Amino acid sequence: MLSLVCCAAALLAWPSALATRRLSDLTGERRHRRLRPPRPSSVTLAATATAAGWALAGLGGAVAAFLVTVTAWRRWRARGELQRALSSVDGLAEAIRSLVAGLRAGAHPAEAAEAAAIDAQPAAAASMRAIAAAARLDGDVHLALRAAGPESLATGLARVSRAWALAGRHGLPLAEILDTVGRDLEQRVRFARQVLARMAGPRTSATVLAVLPALGVALGEAIGAQPLRMLTGPGQLLLVVGVALLCAGVAWCGRLTGQVVPR
Repeated sequence: MLSLVCCAAALLAWPSALATRRLSDLTGERRHRRLRPPRPSSVTLAATATAAGWALAGLGGAVAAFLVTVTAWRRWRARGELQRALSSVDGLAEAIRSLVAGLRAGAHPAEAAEAAAIDAQPAAAASMRAIAAAARLDGDVHLALRAAGPESLATGLARVSRAWALAGRHGLPLAEILDTVGRDLEQRVRFARQVLARMAGPRTSATVLAVLPALGVALGEAIGAQPLRMLTGPGQLLLVVGVALLCAGVAWCGRLTGQVVPR
């Protein structure tokens, strides 16, 4: 018991990565960069899975492994793109909040946009700099944002440009309109993340149902039923058709669960 308590105390007192980095900066010691293996590309993953499928179940196994790899890669990439899009919109909302604070403090729109771009995310910072350039030269903010803004921020930047045009056309306070736009973007991101959290259950159920056939085959091999011996002749075609239907079901489920998330 005493040894367990000592180990727990040692783990609690173990310096964090931040403390280690600060200590090395103070002492002037050079930190060695840890070598990380390169991330495999989609072509590498597909080729490896196809070769493994060929070794296990012949031509049908190769085609089935290729379909599974492509489907899993597309779902993983769509998930990452959605998370990056939400993060970009969240960063734009924070930049708009900083812009509004500068405008309410009496700063020129160009100066307020430049100040907001300092601490903003890269995508939001580029948009703020485009706004600053257009405001300083009395140019078209809509065209500047359309040229500088990324695709993930197209909807949010369109609302910013409409709010800017509305304030200029009717003489409305720009800070109040942009504040409304920023709060609307924050609410949309918050709602989208809540929907993603609630859709975790259906996504997990779909993943489990998709993996069950492979687990059944593995269990059959473990108990000596040898189901892989059936994957010859017509079994090759049935394997490809079954895996294709399974991948289509996973893709359709991902499409259904993705449509409920507001963009």
